[in-house]
Amino acid sequence: MFEALTGTGLAASAGLNAYIPLLTMGLLARYTEAISLPTGWSWLANGWTLVILSLLLAIEVVADKVPVVDHLNDMVQTFVRPTAGGLAFGAGSASETVTVSDPGTFFTSHQWVPIVAGGLIALGVHAVKTASRPVVNATTAGFGAPVASTAEDFGSVAMSILAIVLPVLVLIGLLVLLVGAVWVVRRRRRRKSGVASVFRRGVGSV
Repeated sequence: MFEALTGTGLAASAGLNAYIPLLTMGLLARYTEAISLPTGWSWLANGWTLVILSLLLAIEVVADKVPVVDHLNDMVQTFVRPTAGGLAFGAGSASETVTVSDPGTFFTSHQWVPIVAGGLIALGVHAVKTASRPVVNATTAGFGAPVASTAEDFGSVAMSILAIVLPVLVLIGLLVLLVGAVWVVRRRRRRKSGVASVFRRGVGSV
């Protein structure tokens, strides 16, 4: 149960920002006892890996806060975030943490399952994030992009830490993401209906 919640939380976090959950796991494994990575995932705590992830995170943080650039970044991240989500779910669900003491029995015979599951979860969250950004930019003339991006970054950090330290609270984070998805769908429908209404008025006046 906790293994699944840990993996799900990390994968969802990757859907918001590909590098935060991987960097969080690596830093906690290297400098604390909050998480113990299995042998196959020990590269996440390697010094060079942490440096590379930090540089990629810095680029992502800046690019995601600039209107138009954020859209291009989301297009590139369509491939990166699901991959990171698969890695995060695989590593997180197989790790020993403060709440998981025996992860070896989880997905024992199907090691590919958590990676695929993580990729799908991250892709779903990424899709909501990508769909919401044009709505935010359009309704705030672009000024909302940095605010939304900062909120997503903090959400990704919080989800990553909770997934490792207190995975039960991941359910609350997932609920927040679900509410956000509903909001995005409704706003997009309103925008489309508004555009269609303006178009019909224009055609009718010709």
